[in-house]
Amino acid sequence: MISAGQLRAARALLGWDQRRLAEASGLSLPTIQRMEASEGVIRGNVESLMKLIAALNAAGIELIGEGAVSSGGGRGVRLKQSAK
Repeated sequence: MISAGQLRAARALLGWDQRRLAEASGLSLPTIQRMEASEGVIRGNVESLMKLIAALNAAGIELIGEGAVSSGGGRGVRLKQSAK
């Protein structure tokens, strides 16, 4: 799905604050704040997650999952796994 770090990075790439993302996704500001404050993969009801992902997608954000290849080109963000 989407992690809190991906959500913050996506918002930064768009130059959006949390309020703008809330408006674009139809979610409340406290919901966006809770999602971004979570650790790891965001948990929430499916409808809220789908609204969030649809809003990011409509704004031009491509979410890249673990081990996935980006097919869209353009700029993106990915964290490398730390060497253990």
